[in-house]
Amino acid sequence: MATIQDVARAAGVSPMTVSHVINDHPHVRAETRERVLRAIDELDYRVNVAARNLRTGRTGTIGLAVPEIDRPYYGQLAARIIEAAAGHGLRVAIEQTGASREGELAALALSRNRLYDGLILSTVGLGPADTDLLKVDFPVVILGERIFDGPVDHVAMPNVEGARAATAHLIERGCRRVAVVDGPQRGEVDVSSLRHDGYREALREAGLPFDPGLVASVDALTMETGAAAARRLAGSGVAFDGVFCVTDTVAMGVLRGLADRGLRVPHDVKVIGFDNIAECAYSVPSLSSIDPDHALMASTAVGFLARRIAEKGPGRQAPREFVSRFSVVARESTGG
Repeated sequence: MATIQDVARAAGVSPMTVSHVINDHPHVRAETRERVLRAIDELDYRVNVAARNLRTGRTGTIGLAVPEIDRPYYGQLAARIIEAAAGHGLRVAIEQTGASREGELAALALSRNRLYDGLILSTVGLGPADTDLLKVDFPVVILGERIFDGPVDHVAMPNVEGARAATAHLIERGCRRVAVVDGPQRGEVDVSSLRHDGYREALREAGLPFDPGLVASVDALTMETGAAAARRLAGSGVAFDGVFCVTDTVAMGVLRGLADRGLRVPHDVKVIGFDNIAECAYSVPSLSSIDPDHALMASTAVGFLARRIAEKGPGRQAPREFVSRFSVVARESTGG
């Protein structure tokens, strides 16, 4: 097996220069880089990753644990995390937690066993009572709403503010009977409860009464449940002229369910979602949504983690909390 010294001799450079090329050091002349790469190819040189990891104490890989990778939101989030990580010279390994507390705890354990340099964990199941479980000896950044004032850095969405703005947008467009399609309200802090709170705040600010008959809660935030919720609302006899959906995936289903009942969007009912996934621009009608600036969230989460990795420990500075900005993206579903 060829060594780094063999490559250096073949290319006529020092072993340090070969190392700079392998690690993509910016201050290597293009001609020298090409010569080293040619020698690496001719000698079939392979970097001994295990030895390098032992020497540096780093793997160059971080973990990303998300509830479900097959949902558009999480797929697009993963793509942004991968792009942001590349800017720090890091690769990303993705875990799927199944949207459960047990899966999220397993992701924490696997991060240590698989020698990731750190973990970005999108939480659904872990809550404030699990704070002590996050006191680990490697860097962790939480993406989500379930952990507050915990021992690790936290990057959150503007859930209440965004939901309030979404509902206010419907009211500004003339809606006076605004329904909400959300997840089960279990008295816990999660995406659905926070966005439900924002919905009710907007009603209060507009002087509109809260009607429990306009709340359609679903067991899972999917297109199927969104369509079923819209059909239930349309068949309930309760009048409504707007629908705020706590995710775009649910809103896509709501568009389908309203069409099944012969209701036109936005003429009969206006609809807005939350997340601004790429598919919003291509639905018929195109879907209005709250854009929480996923690119900023991804770059912030990766930046937090990269700094913790550089500190060689998660506890050098106090945990940081970042709440992303947002904007209302008006499209055809609200008459935009």
